[in-house]
Parts: sequence; structure tokens; C-alpha cells
Amino acid sequence: MSGRLLSFSKYLGGADNVQVLEVFKDTQSTFTYNYGTNITNYQFELSAQTIVVDSLTYDRTTGDPSFSSSTITGSFANVEIAASNINRVSNVDGTVNVTIPGNLYQGNVLPDSRGETPITVVGFRWTDTGVTPNVVDEHRWALIHRYSPDTSIGKPSTTAGFTALVT
Repeated sequence: MSGRLLSFSKYLGGADNVQVLEVFKDTQSTFTYNYGTNITNYQFELSAQTIVVDSLTYDRTTGDPSFSSSTITGSFANVEIAASNINRVSNVDGTVNVTIPGNLYQGNVLPDSRGETPITVVGFRWTDTGVTPNVVDEHRWALIHRYSPDTSIGKPSTTAGFTALVT
């Protein structure tokens, strides 16, 4: 991979599988999934990894982030998120609450939204083990981290644990 992103959603696996959100480092969010079927045989996993892009621009019309000129400069280690963040509300009805905890990224953030930007990609994967072969699917959130007054100001690339992408 060259590190160049033409479309962040394509990089992550398709527009239907990623939701881009701008958040503060301590933002926690809960999403409800309704599968509309019995999920007794489903296994769930939640993991995250923070990547850093050199710049980020925004569409003047929609205000949506654009990754067309973004280059990945590096990343931080993958993090497995505790199973307690996945709450089966009802196996029979097929409802699950998924909580993305805050502080998945602990490093520095620049106050400039167009500068070096950390983006934590959270993956929620489910496997239906009740069929052969097993069916596996995944949704992702791309959490663009923004500066807030209680954040350490600085480049993410100077944060401990940052691994530069070598191309």
C-alpha cells in the first residue's frame, strides 16, 4: 500500500461498512444493531487501531471530510476492546448495543484540523457460527480526533508508540 487514500471508505471496505465521525478523545458512543433474526449463534469482536494522516480537507458544499489528498504517515498498535462493550440486548430479537469507549487514542492532537490528524478506526465484527461455512461481516467507524482544551497539543507523530509508515 502506498499510503495514498483516494477514498477512505474504499480503503476500509466500502461505503456501506464505514461511518466517519469527528470526536474528542474522550467521546464515548453507543450504537444499537438490530439484525432482525436470532443471534444466539453469533460471536462478536470489537477492535481499534489509530492511523495518522498528513492532512485533511473538507467538502465546501457538504462539510464532509475528504481524504482525496490525505496520505497515511503512520499508525499505533491495534487495540482489542473489552467484550463488556458488546451488550446482547435480546438474542431472540437480534438486538445488540455496541459501545465505542472514549480514550482509544491517548496521544497528542493539533488544534489545526488540516494538519497531522489521528483517526481511530474501530471495527465491529460478527460471525454467524450457526451456518456452514460461517458467515463473517464487519462494520467500521473512522473517528477523526479533534482538539479540545483538555488535550495535549502536539503532533501525533511525536507520541510514544507511533510507527511511521515506510513505503
